[in-house]
Amino acid sequence: MRKRIIGQGPGEAAAAEPGWMDIERVAEAEITSEELGYPLEGALVPVPGPGWRAAEPGEQTIRLLFDEPLRLRRIRLAFQEDEQERTQEFVIRWSPDRGQSYREIVRQQYNFSPPGMTRAVEDYNVELDGVTALEVKIIPDISGGRARASLAQLRLA
Repeated sequence: MRKRIIGQGPGEAAAAEPGWMDIERVAEAEITSEELGYPLEGALVPVPGPGWRAAEPGEQTIRLLFDEPLRLRRIRLAFQEDEQERTQEFVIRWSPDRGQSYREIVRQQYNFSPPGMTRAVEDYNVELDGVTALEVKIIPDISGGRARASLAQLRLA
């Protein structure tokens, strides 16, 4: 996968899980930040791992720019929070024109309450043709706290 912190150069990634789209082969990723040891590739690999985590608190964006327009039928996201109680919001949007305009797919909020509610998995069936960009915006704490966004898993089919 070609990847860059928005405003920086490209990076490398690991292989995608069989049965799901090989995101690394078909897309370039743009992200607002990334903590050392928690790269975006960690959310794309098939084995459980640390996933992706932002380097700084506040709203974060993960944007996938596809080499060719794609047909998407399924989007799966998994979020994990073991430390901090908070309400998170995320938005998934797609673009038919490489990010010139976006159409919202879903906007959702949920509460993390460690040690109880610590994981949320969202699996969406979609019918999207001509997708050239997919964007996930995460507001890790809608109350404005110092939480950092994270994503345990991102899969596309």
